[in-house]
Amino acid sequence: MRRILLGCLTTLMLAGLAGPALAGQVLRVITVEARDIKAYLHEVDQLRAQYRKANVPITLRAWRATFAGPDAGTVVVTVEMPDLATLAKVQEMQKSNPEIAATMQRISGLRHIESDSLFEELGP
Repeated sequence: MRRILLGCLTTLMLAGLAGPALAGQVLRVITVEARDIKAYLHEVDQLRAQYRKANVPITLRAWRATFAGPDAGTVVVTVEMPDLATLAKVQEMQKSNPEIAATMQRISGLRHIESDSLFEELGP
């Protein structure tokens, strides 16, 4: 429960910091437990580059909780998208694009998803 709460609080904080950059966007927040954080972040970087190469307009970021009490050290990955249609495209590419599918397979072996939430911005 604490990790889910942390994910929600992180989302609200990120939305507040990003301000106009997130106007009208969708934010997916994934709280993960990664056994090998260095390898995990390497694969996230690979995935980021692959989506950029495929011209998919997302911003993929990894965060670590610092001032979070017992949840300090929690890793959160955010995916910012312009709309739900882009989310559908991201999910479709994870199946149809061999390079992205292979990276997702490697990522799946490096992490355990603790929570996965989708947020839509209410307004500027």
